[in-house]
Amino acid sequence: MTNYQNIIKQIHGHLSLQKNYGEVAEYIPELAQVNAEKFGVYLAMVDGQSYCVGDWQDSFSMQSIVKVLLLSLAYTKLGGRLWQRVGVEPSGTPFNLLGILENDNGIPRNPFSNAGAIVVCDVLMDLYEDPRQALLQLVRELSGDNFIQFNKQVAESEKTEGYRNVALINLMKSLGNIYNDVDEVLDLYFDCCSIAINCEQLAKTFLFLANHGQTIDGHTRLLNPSQAKRINAIMLTCGFYDEAGDFAYKVGLPGKSGVGGGIVAVLPEKYSIAVWSPRLNDKGNSYRGLKFLEQFTTDTQLSIF
Repeated sequence: MTNYQNIIKQIHGHLSLQKNYGEVAEYIPELAQVNAEKFGVYLAMVDGQSYCVGDWQDSFSMQSIVKVLLLSLAYTKLGGRLWQRVGVEPSGTPFNLLGILENDNGIPRNPFSNAGAIVVCDVLMDLYEDPRQALLQLVRELSGDNFIQFNKQVAESEKTEGYRNVALINLMKSLGNIYNDVDEVLDLYFDCCSIAINCEQLAKTFLFLANHGQTIDGHTRLLNPSQAKRINAIMLTCGFYDEAGDFAYKVGLPGKSGVGGGIVAVLPEKYSIAVWSPRLNDKGNSYRGLKFLEQFTTDTQLSIF
């Protein structure tokens, strides 16, 4: 029987002794204040077992990880019609690049770029009377924690520095792929990215993608098995900005990162794992988070490959 607690403790201990490279996301003032040496891990198994180490109880900003949940909310309502507004191809470019949008007539390459997530927010404004509450209710239900909340300070901090996102949404609006008021869509996007969550809550939230679209207790089904498969596929190919191929090569799991330093990854029918370490590499992904997950799938020999 695999001793998961011992494995994650050993990897965490080893990496904690190594130099921690990278920088926190200083371009978002509120995130610049985070303790850069924090490091937590939580492993949630489909069979109900769980294992944790380090700063797994500390909350951090969800940031781009929330894009998976926004996509799931839209996909469960629209199905394949959603792909008329946003593609499913890896972009191979930074998450906030403007250049290819005009060539693509305002259709983002995938829903995990900033442009793609902004389009999904625009879609959600037409699908839900209160998309913020729909998202918050979903996270609380999936995680089993009714105290998860938006972080207003982080949202406001992003709004003061979100110039590239303003440029992205206005370009897409001019090309006919944003239907609602640009300020209202951006406010929704920033608010959703601000959700404060810890490693335990995050790993449990994503267990539905390790369990064919439903919670392990069977009480909530967000996606059907075919949709869950497709979301996992997009996470594998597009979940790490222009480092997605490297993550698939080294780690071999569907996953999603955020500039708050969090990473969540899933192995269908087995587990969901969340790692948090705020120092980011030059691609915007957690340096220690990537190192941890690479070693974890190597030591456990559990990946999709």
